[in-house]
Amino acid sequence: MKKPIALALVGCAMMAMVLTSCSSKPSDQEAKQLEDLKAEVTSLQNQISAAQSQKAALQKSIADKDAQIAQLKKDKDAVQQHLMAQ
Repeated sequence: MKKPIALALVGCAMMAMVLTSCSSKPSDQEAKQLEDLKAEVTSLQNQISAAQSQKAALQKSIADKDAQIAQLKKDKDAVQQHLMAQ
């Protein structure tokens, strides 16, 4: 979700630099800004990847807990049936 936003931000920044630049070669300041934006995009992409990994791990944990709850409920029902049969 944040990846398209970051890419749009970089795209807008690059477009602004192209439109405001009179020379064909970017100035040192513009080159530095571009490198800074690229580093920021990379950082954001890494954060997104880490968040997606964490989300997947949490979803797996939830699924495991749900399966454990279902098994415990099944065991409880079996014990109750056994007790009622006596």
